[in-house]
Amino acid sequence: MNDGTERLWGGRFKSAPAAELTALSRSEASFFRLAPYDLAGSRAHARELSRAGILNAGEVQQLLAEMERVQAEFLGGTLAPSMHDEDVHTFLERVLTQRLGAVGAKLRAGRSRNDQAANDLRLFLRDKARKLALDVIALQDALVAQAETHVRSISTGFTHLQPAQPVVFAHQLLAHAQSIYRDVDRLKDWDRRSARSPLGAAALAGSAICVNPALSAAELGYDAPCENSIDAVASRDHVAEFLFITSMLAVNLSRLSEEVILWTSRQFRWVELDDGYATGSSIMPQKKNPDIAELTRGKAGRLIGNLSGLLATLKSLPLAYNRDLAEDKTAAFDSIDTLGLVLPAMAGMIRTMRVNVDELRRQAPLGFTLATEVADWLALKGIPFSEAHEITGALVRACEEQQIELGEVSLATLAQIDPRLDAGVLERVQLETAVAARSGFGGTAPLRVEEQIARLKTALGTQRAWAREYGGPTC
Repeated sequence: MNDGTERLWGGRFKSAPAAELTALSRSEASFFRLAPYDLAGSRAHARELSRAGILNAGEVQQLLAEMERVQAEFLGGTLAPSMHDEDVHTFLERVLTQRLGAVGAKLRAGRSRNDQAANDLRLFLRDKARKLALDVIALQDALVAQAETHVRSISTGFTHLQPAQPVVFAHQLLAHAQSIYRDVDRLKDWDRRSARSPLGAAALAGSAICVNPALSAAELGYDAPCENSIDAVASRDHVAEFLFITSMLAVNLSRLSEEVILWTSRQFRWVELDDGYATGSSIMPQKKNPDIAELTRGKAGRLIGNLSGLLATLKSLPLAYNRDLAEDKTAAFDSIDTLGLVLPAMAGMIRTMRVNVDELRRQAPLGFTLATEVADWLALKGIPFSEAHEITGALVRACEEQQIELGEVSLATLAQIDPRLDAGVLERVQLETAVAARSGFGGTAPLRVEEQIARLKTALGTQRAWAREYGGPTC
């Protein structure tokens, strides 16, 4: 069969593919971004073909030099796939064959689009994991910088979105930083499991020509080849796990966004956003909207959907390769592209926001947030906590009736509630005293928070080094 179109298959077919099949089968335009990674795999494969005796030294050099030119042209925008190129593999083989003739055509020996496709996306994700980590760390740097400024800025801590206990605002910011830190740690852990090369698996049974996959794996920055050739081309759990990490990151960003939205509201008045990171209303001139936070919150659902969609695709797929697996790229590209927009915007918003310290402090004791201090004070005096809890509850009720806060209660009222409530309790219900008392590891005492910041900065340095010290192909 020869209909004038370059394809990697067709010899056993009598007629050309139907137009509908061609339209459905052609890769999405975004998939061609894998070209540099496909070329990286092809360079390693060319050296493997040299070891197998299929390419001589001169042919290998021809191929390597031409692949460098092709990559430069592709990245420079002077070379692009045609409408007849079914996928990135067809595109690059066509170009190399047109330019090098039989030498370019030899490159297909010993491999399949199955192991090529698996390798391309794995290389892409390992590279983008590092870039994603650096974007996350930039957000972390913004959170840490704000935290360093507000180690002694006292604010309300919430449970059930109700005033609970006073904390320093840095502690609240660092709670978000800690959860996001674990997302980069998950990327590092994911990378350890994903550092296995599928090259050499060919279609599914392994290659009779490329029998030294460990050498290709090392060249591409992998730790080793995949243990099982069927698993190498059939599995996409590394993609699903990557999408889980991006989804979890998006959820953590969404929770931070929700708090920013609350903090910037007129009701809270804790934070004011920089004009460059807020929007207005087309009808209400007074509005200043936290659109970055809202857009980030909304996109979390999109990334969760990418994970759910791929898991649904993978469910019940028989081994080995099935064309359904092309859906892995749609989900991965969208999640990476989305976070590539969200993370820099979030970092800028956090870095430039202004915190209203006076308002934080004014609100900190409201809603009887210091009540636990009374109960703890009684417990430290030897009163069973269940009894201390009841006494404190009675004190709160008396304050509510008098419409005063705990720090305003009179000695007479204290004595009336319980004779063991004396002037010492009034010292305990001071904001600085309350936060300083939470001095255990991980607590909100300023000294502990300063130590937490120091540890986090060291840990972020380790993550930054991991992201920058990658030995595989990048683009």
